[in-house]
Parts: sequence; C-alpha cells; structure tokens
Amino acid sequence: MPEPEPTAAPTAALPVRPRTGRLLVLATVFVCAACGLVYELELLALASYLIGDSVTQASVVLSVMVFAMGVGSLLAKRLRRRPAAGFGAVEAGLALIGGLSAIALYACFAWLGESRPALVAFSLAIGVLIGAEIPLLMTLIQRVRRQDAGGAVADLFAADYVGALVGGLAFPFLLLPMLGQLTGAMLTGAVNAAAGGALVLWLFRGDLSRRARWLLLVANVTVLAVLACATALADDFERVARRAVYGGEVRVAVQTDVQELVVTGPSRGSPRSLDLYLDGRLRVSGYDEHRYHEALVHPAMNGPHARVLVLGGGDGLAAREVLRYPDVRSVTVVELDPGVVRLARTDPMLSALNAHVYGDPRLRVVTADAFGWLRAGGDGIAYDVVISDLPDPGITPSTKLYSQEFYGLVARSLRPGGRIGVHAGPLTSRPHTFWTVEATLRAAGLATRPYAAGGRLSGFSAGPDRSSGRGRAPQDWGFVLAGRGQPPALGIRRDTAWLRSLSLAGLAAASRDAERTRIPGLPPSTLPHPRYT
Repeated sequence: MPEPEPTAAPTAALPVRPRTGRLLVLATVFVCAACGLVYELELLALASYLIGDSVTQASVVLSVMVFAMGVGSLLAKRLRRRPAAGFGAVEAGLALIGGLSAIALYACFAWLGESRPALVAFSLAIGVLIGAEIPLLMTLIQRVRRQDAGGAVADLFAADYVGALVGGLAFPFLLLPMLGQLTGAMLTGAVNAAAGGALVLWLFRGDLSRRARWLLLVANVTVLAVLACATALADDFERVARRAVYGGEVRVAVQTDVQELVVTGPSRGSPRSLDLYLDGRLRVSGYDEHRYHEALVHPAMNGPHARVLVLGGGDGLAAREVLRYPDVRSVTVVELDPGVVRLARTDPMLSALNAHVYGDPRLRVVTADAFGWLRAGGDGIAYDVVISDLPDPGITPSTKLYSQEFYGLVARSLRPGGRIGVHAGPLTSRPHTFWTVEATLRAAGLATRPYAAGGRLSGFSAGPDRSSGRGRAPQDWGFVLAGRGQPPALGIRRDTAWLRSLSLAGLAAASRDAERTRIPGLPPSTLPHPRYT
C-alpha cells in the first residue's frame, strides 16, 4: 500500500500575499544553494591543499556528499509534519557545521596530523543537511500556494541551480581571494543562518509554537555568535595552527594567487637554517638544497650551455647553479607564481641562499605557466640546456608538466645536441612514478640517463650540517638527463671546484644504482591518460 501523506500541523495566515511569499521561499532556496556549494568547494580546496591529489579528494567529497544528500532527503520525510520548524533547525545546523568545517579540518591537520576522517565526516554531515532542504522547501512552497508538483519542483530546482552557479563563481573569484578559506566559510555560514532563520521566524512564524520560535531564535543567535567569535579569532588560530604545522619559527606566511608560501627559520645567521614550504609541502631546505640543485643542474651543463631555460625554480636556486658558469650568456626562468620570485628577491635569508641571483643581468624572469608558454612558442629562442625544476609529478596540478605532450614542447625548444635535466620525483620511495617520467621522456623522442641523489641509492656525499647543528636523513631525489639522438653523457665539467656534494664517481654510481631499480614496460603519461598517482 502507498505510504499515507503526513498530516501537517495547523497553519496560520502568512504575513504577505502568496505571490510575495513564494518569491521569498525561492530567494531562500537561491541563497541556501549558493551556501551549500561554497561549503562543498571549501572542503575540496582545503582537502587538496592539506592532503594533495585533488582528483582523489574531489572524488571522495563529491561521492560522499551526493550519497549523503539522498540520505538527508529520506530523513526529511520525518520532518514534513512541521516543515517550518524542521527547515529552521536544518539551516541552523548546516550553517554551524558548514561554517566551521574549514577551521575544523585545518585543526585536525595541524594537531592530529590527519584530516581524511574529518573530511569524510564533514562531507557526510553537510550532505545530509543539504539533502533535507528540498523536501522541506517543497512542503513550504506548497504551504504558500498550492500548485502542481511538477511546477513546484521546476521552480525550486531553477532557483537551486542558479544559486549554485552564483556560489560556485563567488568562491574562487570573491570569497577565496578576499577572505581566505577559513573566514570565507564562516561568512557563508552566517549568511546561511540569517537566510534560513529569517524565512522561518518571519514568513512562517504563524506555523511555529511559541516554544519552537524561541528555540529557533536562540539557536540562530547562538550560531551567529559562534561564527562571529570564530571569525574574530581566525587570524590568531591561523598563527597557532601554523606553528603547530611548521614549528615555532614561522617568519613569513603569504597567500598568493597561486599558493601559500611559508618561510621558517631565524631571520639572521646561516641561510642553511631556512625552510620554504609551498602549500604545506617542503620545497626548499637550506640544510641540503645544494645536493638537490647540484644534482639537477650540473650534469645538464656538461656541454654547450650559452642559453639556459629554467622551468619553475622561482626560488632562484637552480639559476644560482647555472650562473656559476661564466660562459653562460642568458638564463630565462619561467615561474607561475610571481610571489615566489618576489620572496626570493626580497627575503634576506632566501636571497642570501640563492646568492642574490636576481641581481645578475644575465637572468630574465617570465611569469607564466610553463606548458602554455612553451606551447605559444616561448620567446623564440633555441636553448642549449633546459632545467625542469618543478614539483613532484604526483601532485595533481603538476601532472601535465610531466606529460608526453609537455616534453615534446620542451624538445622543440632545444638546440641540436641540447640537454634537459628533469626532477622526476623520489626514486627509492616511488619508483613507479620515477620510471614513468623516464618512459614519458623516451616516448617524446628523447634519449635518457636516469640517476638518483640524496637517498640510499645515491653515491653522493651527504655529510653533517655543521652550520646549523641539525642532522637530517638524506632526501630521496630522482633525476633524468635527456637529450635528442644519442643518450647524453652523464658527467660534470672539471672546472667545478665549488661543488660540495657532486662528483663524477658519485654520479656514475648513482646512475648504476638507479638502473638496478628499472621497471620495464611502463606506458608514458599523456594529458588524456595521466599515469601518476
């Protein structure tokens, strides 16, 4: 037998005409849909930043949230007898949970070191509450004026989808750049609470008992007060959480249009005590960066090197190694984030670490995405050497910069006999990724020489850090030297007495050890079929 329709509680006359009441309900649908999508995008953005692998995080958040919305729609059937009170309670809860979701997720990451369970829990809770909205709003709009179910559903979903569009555009272009992730989520929660509370406590106040009105009023005022206090304390929270994540010596914290830049370490003394983090990931450690940059740059410089292209490397450290050669005529650095270059120019410790390389007249900076810049023809110059100093290929936004198409563009920019040095990710801990990079270079028509540095496979000198008194385990870095035609000779010039960790014997040993880990038969990574995880 069909389930009987629930008997609605007695209703009173509305304070406005039915047409106006209907428009107010649809306006609330619009606002709530915009807020709901902002919560969703906030979780996606913060999860990608904290955990990485944005494809996986998007899949988790979206699938859990869509499932939870279905659960919420079913649970809302129990509230249809008192739709006004139910909708008011749902919106107060959604405003509180959604508004505080970003700060709670960041707190879990900072103090517990793990935010995945919190991500799933918030996705589930927010999805359930969003899913409960439409059935209750459907009942409320019919309460304003009876109409056929198809027309009511069309009106609700039209307002819902337009609100989602506005929320989806407001998040990246307004909330995120102007307020940041934490404050943006809390402001969204306040708007959500105000819209839901106003609709119920004014338009449908006659449908509420005196006790229900007071409970909803207290709940909404409490939610707004909590969100206001959290907003006022957001800056202090960020400072405390940042110290928990990076340690007590956070000296610079800047959010650019591309990423968050954090510099730790004292403002004076040896630059080897400096650490630079990009979006929470350690990018430069002054303690051992020379081992990475010497291994990346100098094998590629073994040959003609009058014109050099550095892809990434806005910190200036790869360019520092290139400009040690007096016969280098020009260096072009293509960096996506001008904030990194600005920091490398102006920060005393970082500029000391890169030997004030941005003051060298031979160096030129291009602010651009490396893929797009090469695809547009670059600057029309054929280069002797290309240094690919880019984030690990496992980080989703950089996957296209390790694709067969990208390396085809790089090969097009090389002179005959030119060479490319590629940072290919960790060899010891992620050999599949490393050898996929190598296979992708070969698929682009380049001959390769793989080698490692810093890890247990490396023949490179690690040595203690006597300047800072800190001892750290060697990092695991893998590199590929590639060129057109025959595989380029893996060596270093003899007039490189300044090298601290790189030697010809160590380089040969690192190449032999790397070859022992080769995984044959791996397919290349392409734009339509990325192979990195």
